[in-house]
Amino acid sequence: MKLTGKRALVTGGAVRIGRAITEALIAEGAEVIVHFQTSEREADAFWPNIIQADLSDPAQCENLLARVSEQFGTVDILINNAAVFHQTKLADATHDVVMDELQINLLAPLALIRGFARQTQTGKIINLLDRRVTSHDTTCAPYMLSKKGLEELTKLAALDLAPGITVNAVAPGAILPPPKHADNPAWEYAGTIPLGKRPTPADVAGAVLYLLKSDHITGQTLFIDGGQHLLGIEFTEGNKG
Repeated sequence: MKLTGKRALVTGGAVRIGRAITEALIAEGAEVIVHFQTSEREADAFWPNIIQADLSDPAQCENLLARVSEQFGTVDILINNAAVFHQTKLADATHDVVMDELQINLLAPLALIRGFARQTQTGKIINLLDRRVTSHDTTCAPYMLSKKGLEELTKLAALDLAPGITVNAVAPGAILPPPKHADNPAWEYAGTIPLGKRPTPADVAGAVLYLLKSDHITGQTLFIDGGQHLLGIEFTEGNKG
């Protein structure tokens, strides 16, 4: 796919990795609709191509694509980037706690994929995962369930929506510090990175562009983590970026 003139929706596209993806798409000539929930100040940089929605509300997830289509036109690209992360062990994983992460990290992308497929027979979908999907990190059980579920959804949707729509995923490693440590210059990821250096948001955005431009890749996950997904959890435990 040539990205010039294509219209993309990026959830959580105003901040952090989402912003890097947004800016990379714009640089390629795409029109980007930036979804935000609370980051209105950051999203205003992309005004008027912004739309607010609370992805923790199933009803808002179900009608988001229809709102985007009515306001901006049908999208050609869907980037499911928005996510939440909490360190919650199994003993504390109550129904409400689990559903909080499942809704935003898995059920919202599912609703958006369904909405995308209702509007178009051709296009591209990218889901943002986490390099933890190859491990069993017990410090964040609900998050692990949600991201592993999204990995499986990527494969299911790739089969179900072929041949017109490709569905792939990008799994970043410890790219950025958690928001509460964003201004802490002492923050650094724990564990071993085989390549010896931390990837950047631009590296993640580059992987997204690569998958979008290819018409012959679907159901795949690109890990942008310097090789951490190849290691056991004992080497990477503590990476919560």
